[in-house]
Amino acid sequence: MFWGVDVGSTYTKICGLDENRNIIDTQVIPTIVNQDEIVKEYLKDKQIKMLVSTGYGRHMIEEVFSCPVISEINAHAKGAYNFLNSSDMVIDLGGQDSKIIKLDLSGGFTDFKMNDKCAAGTGRFLEIASNRMGLKMQEFSKIGFEATKELSISSMCAVFAESEVISLIAKKESAANICYAVHDSIASRLASMAKKFAINSENIIFTGGGALNPFLIHLLSKKLQKNIQPAKHPQLIGAIGAACAGYEVFD
Repeated sequence: MFWGVDVGSTYTKICGLDENRNIIDTQVIPTIVNQDEIVKEYLKDKQIKMLVSTGYGRHMIEEVFSCPVISEINAHAKGAYNFLNSSDMVIDLGGQDSKIIKLDLSGGFTDFKMNDKCAAGTGRFLEIASNRMGLKMQEFSKIGFEATKELSISSMCAVFAESEVISLIAKKESAANICYAVHDSIASRLASMAKKFAINSENIIFTGGGALNPFLIHLLSKKLQKNIQPAKHPQLIGAIGAACAGYEVFD
C-alpha cells in the first residue's frame, strides 16, 4: 500500500493506492488540533509500504511517520497527471487558496501561480456568499444558470466583496443574478491567472472543491475557450499525488 496524506488548511485528505495505482482507500477529515495523532490513529492498522505527506501541515506528518514530504504544487501535478496525462494545466480551487499549475509531459510541473492573499478568489468566498443568501452550496453552484443579468463584483478583498453581495441583496436582485456575479468574480480571477501561461492542450484539469461546482466550470470554459475537465476525486488530488510520489520510489 502506498499512502498520501495532504494536510490542508481546512481538510486533511488521505489516499491509499495498491501496487497498480488503483485507489482503494480514501478519507477526508476536518483539519483540527493534533491532526498528526488523528492521521496516525486512522493508519495504525493499515499496510504501509511508503507514505508521503504534502499540504500546509505536511511536516507534522513527517515528524510522526519519518516520511518524505513534497510540496502541494508537486503533489497536485502528480495527482492530476495520474488522472489525465494529456493535459498541460491544472486549476485548483481550494478553501483558502487557488493555484494554476503548468504541467510537463511526465507528471511534473514547470511553473505555477498561487493566490493565497485573500479569500475573495477562493472557495471560501463561495461559502460566505451562499451562507449570506441562505442557500446550500449544492443549490448555489447551479442557480447561476438561471441568471437573467450579468452582474459583477469588483472588489479583490473578501470583506468588501461580501459587502457588495449584501448590497445586491438589498437591491432585491435575484438569487440567480447574485450567484452569477459571485461565480464570475472567481472565474475571472482564475482565468486571468491561467492566461499568463500558454495553454496548448484542449483539456484543463480542475481540482479542489471548486471542481464540484458546475456553474463555475461553465464560466471557466467560456472564459478560457477550453474544455474544463473536473478531476475524479477532485479534493483528493493532492493526496493521490503524494501517494504516486511514494509509488515512484519503488517503480
